[in-house]
Amino acid sequence: MSEEVVLPIPNLDLPQYHFNLTEPSLGHLHQDALKRLLEGIEKDQMTPYYRALISASQPPTSPTSPASPTVSRHFQIPLPEDKALIERMEAENEAELEKLDERLQEAEKTEGETEIADALRARATYLTRIGDKERSIAAQELAFEKSSGVGSKIDIVLALVRIGFFFGDHTIITKNLSRADELIEKGGDWDRRNRLKVYKGLHSLSVRQFKRACDLFVDALATFTATELLSYNDFVALAMMAGALTLKRPDLKKKIITAPEVIQVIHELPVLAELTKALYDCTYDKFFIALAKVEQTLLIPSRVLHPHARYYVREMRILAYAQLLESYRSLTLESLAIAFGVSVTFVDTELARFIALGRLNCTIDRVHGIVETNRPSAKNAQYETVIRQGDILLNSVQKLSKVLY
Repeated sequence: MSEEVVLPIPNLDLPQYHFNLTEPSLGHLHQDALKRLLEGIEKDQMTPYYRALISASQPPTSPTSPASPTVSRHFQIPLPEDKALIERMEAENEAELEKLDERLQEAEKTEGETEIADALRARATYLTRIGDKERSIAAQELAFEKSSGVGSKIDIVLALVRIGFFFGDHTIITKNLSRADELIEKGGDWDRRNRLKVYKGLHSLSVRQFKRACDLFVDALATFTATELLSYNDFVALAMMAGALTLKRPDLKKKIITAPEVIQVIHELPVLAELTKALYDCTYDKFFIALAKVEQTLLIPSRVLHPHARYYVREMRILAYAQLLESYRSLTLESLAIAFGVSVTFVDTELARFIALGRLNCTIDRVHGIVETNRPSAKNAQYETVIRQGDILLNSVQKLSKVLY
């Protein structure tokens, strides 16, 4: 087990409030998000972050290098510039950093390597807390170099991943997740291994790898401790959304619907409870309604999932259509429309689009108003796989022969 509780530094709620303020469709959240953003900035004395947000909220006067995606998005309502607050926070930053520098100098003069490493980590943590991106990264890297224990190094690397999440910097995230994997293999403990699964799962969601995210989240459900990254309820919500999309129906019930960890908080996630239950019970009219609620209340307002909202809704619809069609050789467009609670015109248009994309194995007979399924032969699929893999093998052998002879 890790020796200390990992603090939520930097505060990852703040980029979410910032995202709300930059999204035109979330106007109903703007005032509350602005209030919470400013409160968080003042609480953690985040002068560098506040200055960056103010700079990003003003029209550029000259071409500059692109800022971090999290900071550079345009505000939908004005961000007030409180100069008195900036001066007060700046003075507090300088005073605290002076104390930390004195502590470091004292450790370097009179104490050992462990105390020096602790002083460096304290300084890096403070710079991370106040949102000074460049200085915090440099300080964390210096603390990493001076730390000797594998556990301490993993904690520092995970702090760098959180900095990447805070500023929306995928380069920092991917680089340090790879470093964390390497360190874990050298001797990471049980707690850090499980926390890393959550970090990797969240990153997988952010880059549209829902299957990988689901596998990681399901593995971490019973052992979740990464509260510095997201709350338990948010973690379960993400696991449920990823699971609904990627798990087969029996696994959805076993790993999500009846999982004790999900049941413990399901009453606080009613929309997702409706979605997963309707999908499992094959009540597709309720499923469509629940999916629309999920889109509006969980996907679009989420900083992580917003870019994937349309993709998720489309894939969930395809999943539901395929699940229903698997049970029949044919059925009428009218009965299909009734099952999903939509019009015949809607279901006809949507099925035609998905069939044309090769996502559904069926055909539509508009003359008779019938949808006929075309189940692909398992033997044919295996034959095609063998042929394809055989071609790859022959090409590899030919290339090898050219090298050898």
